[in-house]
Amino acid sequence: MDMNINMYHKLVNQIKYTLMLVCFTSLSVNAETIPANAPEVADIKDALATIVVNVDEISFSCIRDMTPVRHFYVDNLLGDIESTLAAANAPEGAIYPEGSVVQLVPTEVMVKRESGTFPATGDWEFFELEVNEKGSTIAKRGFVDVVNRFDGNCFSCHAPAREKWDFICESGHGCDPIPIDHKMTGALQRSDPRCGEAEPEDGDWMALFKLKSMVTIGLTKKWIEEKF
Repeated sequence: MDMNINMYHKLVNQIKYTLMLVCFTSLSVNAETIPANAPEVADIKDALATIVVNVDEISFSCIRDMTPVRHFYVDNLLGDIESTLAAANAPEGAIYPEGSVVQLVPTEVMVKRESGTFPATGDWEFFELEVNEKGSTIAKRGFVDVVNRFDGNCFSCHAPAREKWDFICESGHGCDPIPIDHKMTGALQRSDPRCGEAEPEDGDWMALFKLKSMVTIGLTKKWIEEKF
């Protein structure tokens, strides 16, 4: 049911995006015959200038339903997946289009919001999710206090990739390394509870055990430091 609702929202957003392009084309073609200062034309331009990227809990579903790019997944809430893929695969880096979704593990995701929403982050909004077989719950959103499972601020981790890579962290993008490898992130992707039954590969359960142990040790260390 949640997946069907999610697909419906994506379809609505894609229709809005298509209508916007049609309207812009019409305005361009008729620019010579319609006065530039006509109130109705100005109102249309203002309305189309900002496409609101609506993000709520049903925006997020099974990570494996998204489009894989190397070791992570992408999507676009406005339906423009081609532009998102083009940015993700640009060898010299590129600015991601509005509506882009980038996700490495099921519980952490970043969404490219409309221009001007978060100037400090290049308009990326970070989300910390709680996931189970029923769907997603947004635990935190924004960028100030959204942290990963190792208590690191997500925005701070992505900030070194600010210029060339539009805040997207991969090997060689300048980001501080996270203490987990591709085997662990792959195991998390293949065991996303929103996808139904897990699709494990050899070594996945050991990778998940190691990851859980690392998180437990990290939380214990933090508790000791705060107490003493």
